Amino acid sequence: MDSLTQIVLGAAVGEVVLGRKVGNKAMLWGAIAGTIPDLDIIANFFVDDLTGNEMHRGFSHSILFSVLFAPILGWLIHRLYKNKPEATSKEWSWLAFWALFTHPLLDCHTTWGTQLLWPLPYKLAWNNIFVVDPLYTLPFLILLIIAAFYKRTSSTRRKLNWAGILVSSSYLLWTLGVKWHVHDVFTDNLEAQKIEYTRITTVPTPFNSILWLGTVETDSAYQVGLYSLLDKDKNVTFDRINHNHFLLDSLQEEDVIKRLLFLSKDWYVVKQDSTGLHYFDARFGPMYQPGEKPSFVFGYNLKEERGRLKALQHTRPTGKMSTALKELFTRMWGK
Repeated sequence: MDSLTQIVLGAAVGEVVLGRKVGNKAMLWGAIAGTIPDLDIIANFFVDDLTGNEMHRGFSHSILFSVLFAPILGWLIHRLYKNKPEATSKEWSWLAFWALFTHPLLDCHTTWGTQLLWPLPYKLAWNNIFVVDPLYTLPFLILLIIAAFYKRTSSTRRKLNWAGILVSSSYLLWTLGVKWHVHDVFTDNLEAQKIEYTRITTVPTPFNSILWLGTVETDSAYQVGLYSLLDKDKNVTFDRINHNHFLLDSLQEEDVIKRLLFLSKDWYVVKQDSTGLHYFDARFGPMYQPGEKPSFVFGYNLKEERGRLKALQHTRPTGKMSTALKELFTRMWGK
């Protein structure tokens, strides 16, 4: 999830663990600990695009990292307040662990994939919430801010903090229920339209849990469609996008291709033009433009440099992105 959401979650967790004992310091250090796993993006300054994306939500988002780093952070916080200790090193470590651990646990609900069980080579992605969702974050944030103004011993403070956790967690459960329903809608449509497929994935569109995208893999293409909970009926119109997997037949043994396939979980589209081959990650769905067929935009340019194949992250068209978001926002209200 986005940084603000992780700050809010970390602060709320810190309050639960030590708020009654150290007050707003618990929120502060919970918020700080809650953002630490995402510092893995610093690696992007030192490695290539593909390696940076592989490292993101890797070791720093694992249970092992939380277990190993929490005692270190707890000791450092305790040392900081050594002249006026309000909590033990063990208590600060316990706060650090839960703030660190709940970060990747929340990230597992998004689409990117989180290597919670590192070093096992599998990234968890439950695909039930977009990486930025105001309905999850804003009520949580408001209740947390109000709670921070009450004394640390106040029962109202604790109730407000727990209310924020309950509301946000209930919304998360809601998105899981919606995903279950949406999956059935898409599979029913595939059966009714006699579309044979090998697998399907459903993900929420940006900033909401009302409009969902279904990506369906067939032998030679992806069928993509949108469904809103506000639609008047449950009929889904699918657009066909050729995935062109055959374009990589001669490159399957290349290390870069193997890494791309692992990162995208074999959801990919390949395109070829005058500039070369382009690999698109299909997990995140295509971009919709008014009057145009949907097309995938998140991916890599495949270039050969000094006899080696390299993947350079594709530059996304920012102007078109805003238009696409407006298109999705309009579609969210139903058809």
